[in-house]
Amino acid sequence: MVNGGARGARTTNRYYSAGRMRRNRVPGGRRAVNRVVNVGGGSYNRREGGSAMKTGSVTSADLARSVIAVPPLARRADLALDPGANRALIRHLEAGGVSTLMYGGNANFYNVGLYEYASLLDFLAEAAAPASWVIPSAGPDYGKLIDQARVLRERAFPTAMVLPQAFPATPEGSAVAIRRFADAFGRPVIVYVKAESFLTPALVGELVDAGIVAGIKYAIVRADPRNDPFLTELVARVDRGLVVSGIGERPAIDHFRAFGLSGFTSGSVCVGPRGSTRMLAALKAGDWAAAEALRAAYLPLEDLRDALSPIRVLHEAVTLAGIADMGPLLPHLSNLPASEHPRIAAAAAALLAHDRSLG
Repeated sequence: MVNGGARGARTTNRYYSAGRMRRNRVPGGRRAVNRVVNVGGGSYNRREGGSAMKTGSVTSADLARSVIAVPPLARRADLALDPGANRALIRHLEAGGVSTLMYGGNANFYNVGLYEYASLLDFLAEAAAPASWVIPSAGPDYGKLIDQARVLRERAFPTAMVLPQAFPATPEGSAVAIRRFADAFGRPVIVYVKAESFLTPALVGELVDAGIVAGIKYAIVRADPRNDPFLTELVARVDRGLVVSGIGERPAIDHFRAFGLSGFTSGSVCVGPRGSTRMLAALKAGDWAAAEALRAAYLPLEDLRDALSPIRVLHEAVTLAGIADMGPLLPHLSNLPASEHPRIAAAAAALLAHDRSLG
């Protein structure tokens, strides 16, 4: 991982050391074994203490190596995980060049209970391709963070994202929660900055200085992404290689160009992985015109997500595009009414057709 100093520098704090020691063995030093895990009525083989996906320490290059997809999570009518549909979406993303999968808000991890957390993590680790990297989420409330840290620390994930708690919370209290989660997990975490009321740049900087931050997903929406005092202060305080643009294709160009970021997350990449992947390459090359041309294909679906609900529109878009049936949303969320389906289907179909035209 990187710390607040030079890009690529490694920290020697106890959090990173604990994570590095655990990556390739289960607690207590037991030899890894194969076992069968039941998920959604099905089963698959899982190597205990390891997985096929990325398990090494996190660097700034990892955060920028691929568009960071933020997929929805497919469920059956009884709300059990749907392994087949989730695999179909993962294969669609990987076939389009995406190798980083972050399961957070779009996957409704806010409402995932401890009753299924372990089996869900095991499924995601096994379902991804060997070259892929799965980033799970935890929280947002403190009790869930600590309970889930105990599950995570027995698995090989090199990091996890902390979902932001909106209420009841204070910035100082949220910083303490993140520190204690990282301590219980034993590895650096990804901080999700979604609102100015969650953390201050100074508090984020202190977490980075403590060596417990593997990355920062920056997702405060601005009318003009170029005019962002919070992000300006943040990249002046921490290594900007830690910070990824966290609001999809729309602000990514401004975040790269004005603030020097080098990675971005996306939900709509779940429909159009090739175009988003090419957009990342154009951004890295400083080809702003090419990036803008590629971004244009995503804006109709992004407009609907902004107007109706980012999570719910994406969930339906993946289904209506015929990529995979995402099924019902886990409460407290609910699926959009059928009356909204035609325009979502049209936007999703257009984006998928554009993506396929890219070869």
